[in-house]
Order: sequence, then structure tokens, then C-alpha cells
Amino acid sequence: MSRTDDGGSAHATQPSEPLKPLDIRSVGTSPQRLDGPGKVTGTARYAWEHPLAAPLYVHPLQAAVARGRVVVMDTGQAEALDGVLAVLTPYNAPRLADTGDAELAVLQSEEVAFRGQFIGAVVAETAEVARHAAQLVAVEYEQLPHDTELSTGRSDLYRPEVVNPTYPTDTEDGDAEAAFAAAPVTVDVTYSTPMEHNNPMEPHTCVAVWEVPEAPGSQPRLTLYDSTQGAHQVRKTLAPLFELPPESVRVVSPHVGGGFGSKGMPHAHDVLAVMAAKVSGGRPAKLALTRQQMFSLAGHRTPTVQRLRLGADSSGRLTALCHDVIEQTSRIKEFAEQTGVASRMMYAAENRSTSHRLAALDIPVPSWMRAPGEAPGMFAAEAAMDELALACGIDPVELRVRNEPGTDPESGRPWSGRHLVQCLRTGAERFGWDRRTGPGTRREGDWLIGMGVASSTYPAYAFPGSVAEIERRADGGGGPGGYAVRIGAADLGTGTWTALTQIAADALDCPLGEVHLEIGDTDLPSGTVAGGSSGINSWGSTVVAAARAFREEHGAAPAPGARTRASMPSDPALRNYAAHSFGAQFAEVRVHTGTGEVRVPRMLGVFSTGRIINPRTARSQFIGGMVMGMSMALFEESVFDHGTGHVVNHDFAQYHVPTCADVLDIDAVWLDEPDLHANPMGAKGIGEIGIVGSPAAVVNAVHNATGIRVRDLPVTPDKLLRS
Repeated sequence: MSRTDDGGSAHATQPSEPLKPLDIRSVGTSPQRLDGPGKVTGTARYAWEHPLAAPLYVHPLQAAVARGRVVVMDTGQAEALDGVLAVLTPYNAPRLADTGDAELAVLQSEEVAFRGQFIGAVVAETAEVARHAAQLVAVEYEQLPHDTELSTGRSDLYRPEVVNPTYPTDTEDGDAEAAFAAAPVTVDVTYSTPMEHNNPMEPHTCVAVWEVPEAPGSQPRLTLYDSTQGAHQVRKTLAPLFELPPESVRVVSPHVGGGFGSKGMPHAHDVLAVMAAKVSGGRPAKLALTRQQMFSLAGHRTPTVQRLRLGADSSGRLTALCHDVIEQTSRIKEFAEQTGVASRMMYAAENRSTSHRLAALDIPVPSWMRAPGEAPGMFAAEAAMDELALACGIDPVELRVRNEPGTDPESGRPWSGRHLVQCLRTGAERFGWDRRTGPGTRREGDWLIGMGVASSTYPAYAFPGSVAEIERRADGGGGPGGYAVRIGAADLGTGTWTALTQIAADALDCPLGEVHLEIGDTDLPSGTVAGGSSGINSWGSTVVAAARAFREEHGAAPAPGARTRASMPSDPALRNYAAHSFGAQFAEVRVHTGTGEVRVPRMLGVFSTGRIINPRTARSQFIGGMVMGMSMALFEESVFDHGTGHVVNHDFAQYHVPTCADVLDIDAVWLDEPDLHANPMGAKGIGEIGIVGSPAAVVNAVHNATGIRVRDLPVTPDKLLRS
């Protein structure tokens, strides 16, 4: 990351030696995904699917007003229904020991903070009975005026203390206002992005088992089968709410059906499932949110309004960059997305300023969504760079090359590895950029054709806190032999099972088949959350450290049962560098002159993300991110009804995402540039950079095709036809 530990700026220092690199053999190859057979045969168990005896089923009751309080809940008919065990309400729900996190303070008061908030739940013998009973509960409210609309003219916009996760809210380098006013060429434009929702294939699911031991004075034990990006984070968050020591809580999550950030932290449904388990008499309580419920309860990407002011000299070199962001948060819990942060380090501009302002509204709590901050922020910044290129009369690729910084503009540190210019040049050659013509000039029949480009970036995060254990397993008749590698990591479908096994095999200097990986369980050593593209960086470095400690302690011929643990090592050398990934995104679009329909026949991403651990899974991640970026550009928009306070297109019939028919020729390639300053693997994380920049590439291509500049996502046909 590009700042010092105390948040202050750091100047370039003499580079230090990086950690010893990994000896490579398995890393860089593409073995078959180890979790693949289990998933295609249906034997890989997700949260809902673990076999448990006599489970009960939970169906939530949700608030039907955007703000107010519950004054009456008549549960008589529901409780009389055959098969109903309990109806939880704010009046009878178990009390929590800590209500400091208002999102997780489930059923602790009658207050309603947003429409869709939990106000109760039915616990029943079947899911069908629970759902039927929930419809029989009569609720009366005291309804209060609500405020859900984000606008730039609000008088109550405020400055958060930090933006996610701990970045300074505002920055000022030089005198950006004066430099902008004096610049020969300027662009002053405002862009908006809508509310968007993470929609992983597997809905948010939690199965809770509350066991009370017979021995007097013994602690209850809680087991959760949870769909989460971080089992240890769920335990750390929920244990104190229910006055349990961490060791009395076990979270099991070996397979997760997608997350995109929405499963990176516990949400209210986890707390509700535990409450239901507490009243179930020791029986498991199963809760899976419906698709519609997820639009209120699993987080969302905040809408943004972003003003970009760019000043340049006559040759296109930036002299001023101002990026000011307005976004929303929930009144009950602040989440400030770091939308303008990438503008602090992306291009060489002596005078830069960024700011973030929030509107606290009566809405559900926003949260992480794939590349929070960078995805919407780089859309606006890279679209503005396209507008600047046009104003300067310079090719958009060349404009970006001319503004390449030699060191990190924010911190002054040298780059650990920045190859953006090579990505741009390589992509332009492969994509046929030299065939690009002026805006609105290329036509085939009823279709206008254009090309667009945008840069990508994402920080090379690695978070401390992981621990890995290596154990030599018995050979022959005593077991399968080889090594057990244990760490509480998570696999969201991204390939962790395979990639970590490859890293462990090289670190232990053994064949891939001799590594038996165990992840996704708090009975294993601690693993950090799978977020910020940090998983392999953090867990892989920890596994390498444990393997090296194991080999040093036990030698070349360890005895069965030999065991070693190690924590993720710190790398003081990395603090002397700015570590980021970079990329270049190219898109070709076709726009129908009669209907405004936009098609994307070609996309290409060229990335510099350090060493690629597994090319097969990496390509899948890059392309998945690019498709999600195309979706952001053309399809995704959560339509919020401010009269009722909820998202009206809250299902896949109306919340549009691309299908296979929308994804045509899409390719992702990468530079073979291991970053040995980043970690022993030389890797920098790939889960999110694919979505960064791709929306701008598509939107810039639409402008090149039509001459129409759409600054408000998504680019729907009506915005092109009325222009």
C-alpha cells in the first residue's frame, strides 16, 4: 500500500532486499481444479447442504416502512399454525450483549431504520410452513418521514473521518484549484453511478446449531455453517454478541458460491439464525435469504456523483487533477467508499486534490462490492481522461503514456513494479487500435462502431493475522502420506483450493499430490478475510513461511506427526515501495442507429499483476471481472423507489446482468512480470482488477462510435436516442 503505517506520506528511501522468493515448480501451471470434481458431482458441501439431524427453518419478517417503529405485532395466528415452533419479535427475542453495531442489533428494539430490516422471524418444521406463518403475522407501525434520496445540493453532506478501509478522506498536493484555473486545456465534468447489488449465485446462508452442555456452568457451543468470505471474521464478530468465548464458536465454510465482497463481513441474517437456534431446543436452525431479501440485507455499492476537473498543458501533460465524490451511507451505520483514492496515485500531476462527502439516509447499509472505490472511481477518472484526450487532440493511449509517473505521486516511493505503459502498448497492438477512427465516423449498415480504452489499477494488499500449520502425514497403511496444510482461508469459487495447494507444494519441495489442503473452518489456524484481492498474497505468504519453518525444524525426512505453525511474516522491504497492480482495458462496441442497442463484440484486458499462480483460474478471474465491468457499463442499476424506500427491481427478472449472449469475443492476457518485492510468490492479487477500468473502456467506445458522451451509468438505449 502506498502510505506509511501512521497514515502520513512517506518519501522514497533506499530499496531493501525483499523476502526470499519461492522456488517455482508447480506455481505457474494449470492443474485441474482440485474442487472441480466435487462441485460438478454435487458432493462439495455449501452452507445449506451439510447433513444435520432434524433441522428447523427460519423465515424472516421484514419492515414494510422506510422509517418508524413497530407498535403492534399480532403473532397469534402464526403461532397456532401446525409446525411452528416460535415467532421471534423485538419483544421476546434473545438479548444481545453488544448493540454497538446497529446493523447486527437484530430485534433489539422496535425502531425501524430502513425498509426490509428484520422485525421478526418464524421458526418452523419446514421452510414452507415458516413462510406461510410469516404471512399471518399482523404488524402495525408508527410511520415517520423518511429521507432516501442522494443529491449534490443537500445541506447535510458531511466529511467522514476515513474512507474504506483507513484512507484519509481528503488530500491536497500543491494548489490544484489554481493550477486548474491556469491550465491551457481543461475538462470539468460530472459523472454518476447508480446503486448496484452483489448477486452471488449462492444466496447468503447461515445454519446455526446452539448446543447447551449438561454439565453445570459449562459454556454453550455454537456451530455455524455459513456462506462467508472469512470464517474467523464471523466468529470474531458474533462470539461477543452472544457472550461466548471465541473457542466456543465454530464456523464451517469449505465452499462458497460467490461473494463479490457481500460475504466479507457478517450481516443481520447470521445473528438472526443464531437467535433462532437459541430457541430451538438444540435443533439446527437453517436460514437462507431469498434473492429479493438480499437486496435489503446483504449490502450494496453506493451510488456516486463524481466531479472531475482535469487541467493539462498543450502537450496533454496533466497540471491539475481534482476528484470530488458524493455518495450515500446508512443512517445507522457508516460505510464510506474510497471512490477517489485511485486518483491520488494514477497519473503524474503536481497539483492534485480529492474529497469524499456522505449523505446519511434511511437506507440499508452499503458495503463492499467487487473493487469498492476503484470500480466506480476509475470509471469516472478514465472517462474524464478520454474527454481530455479529445480536448487536447491526442490519442487516448498516448495521453496516458505521457502522464506516466516515475514514482508514486502520493507517497514518493518507487514502484514495486509498474508496467502500465507496456500493458497499453501491448493491448493497442493486439486489439488493432490503429484502425480506430474519429467519433461517429465508422458505420456498417445500421450500426455505428467504436473503440475505447481505459487504464486499470488495484492495490497489492496483504493483511496480517493469518497462521498456517504444516504436518507430516503417515505413509502407507497409516494414511495417505504427504503433508497436511491447514489455514482458515476461504474459496469463493476463485480457485483457492488449487492455488494454495500449488504454493504449498513448491514451498515444501514436493509433488502437488502430496499436499492435503484444509481450509474454511475456524478449527483451523486463523485466516484473514478473502477481500481486497488479498487472499493468495496473505495466505500464500503464510503457507510459505510455515513450510520453510517446518523444513528448517524437521529436516528433509520429517517423521509422521511432525508439525509446525507460523504466522504471516512482515516484509519491512515492501514498505519502501508502492505496490499496485495495473492493466489496460480495450473495448469495441456496436450501437444501432435506430434502437440505441449497444453490443460489445470484443474486449481485451492486458494486466500486470505479478506472477500468475494458476493461469487457468487467473484467466477466469480476469474475464469474470471484465464481464462484471461491462455489466456495470450497460446493465446494472438498482432502481430505488423513494416513496416506499426500497429497490423495486429486486430480482433477476428485472435487475439486469449479462448473459452468455452478451459476452462475445473477450480475452485477458498478462505480462510475465513477477513482483518479488510483494511477497515470496511474486504475486499481487487478481480478483478485482478485471472490473476496474472496463466500464470506462465500454463507455469511451460508445462515445467513439456515436459522438455521444454518456456520463450517467448505465448506458441504456434511451440515453443514446434522446441525445
